Amino acid sequence: MYRAVLFDIDGTLVDSNDAHAHAWAEAFAESGVRVHFDKVRRSIGMGGDKLMPAVSGIGEDSSVGQQISRRRGEIFKTKYLPELRPFSAARDLVAALRARGLTVVAASSAKRDELDRLLRIAGVSDLLGEATSSDDAEESKPDPDIVKAALTKANAPAADALMIGDTPYDVEAAARAGVSVIAFRCGGWRDTDLRGAAAIYDGPWDLLAHVDESPVARQRAKL
Repeated sequence: MYRAVLFDIDGTLVDSNDAHAHAWAEAFAESGVRVHFDKVRRSIGMGGDKLMPAVSGIGEDSSVGQQISRRRGEIFKTKYLPELRPFSAARDLVAALRARGLTVVAASSAKRDELDRLLRIAGVSDLLGEATSSDDAEESKPDPDIVKAALTKANAPAADALMIGDTPYDVEAAARAGVSVIAFRCGGWRDTDLRGAAAIYDGPWDLLAHVDESPVARQRAKL
């Protein structure tokens, strides 16, 4: 059976994807870079190092890129982060999986200081024994580095772990690490965007209600 569950946080346990997109769009606009909100929104879930060139052609390590990235963080933490709320049953789901004997670890592209606050908002700081952030990986999602780092912290091989996320970038990162994925719709993506997930649920409340029939309760596929 599976031994570990790796949780994305933004859009999975906390309703934050729109907030991230607005913070990015505002930071771009302040620097005189016109980027449509919808384009940014569909890139949320990537690390900032990949999102920035994907939507604007600007590298994060350039002088203007560093300015935009820094300003995005300021806008997000001061304007949006204090207003964020967890999705229904976020804590209950994590607690239920721990009660099944599973190791639960955060596998997030968020920066460490933001991740700590997001975990508190989700109400799971005391339930997640370990957490990986963008600081723990050379490459962000959809590269598999963060998932692999989370596997190390969970002390579990890829075949014994499930990831729970909400974006195509979670699905791709997990697949590239050899980890099966459960996807949530609450992050704003369609089922067709989440193709490759072993199962798709509306959000934490939906998986919690059906956990006994979910991949969590099934024997893992033999490789």
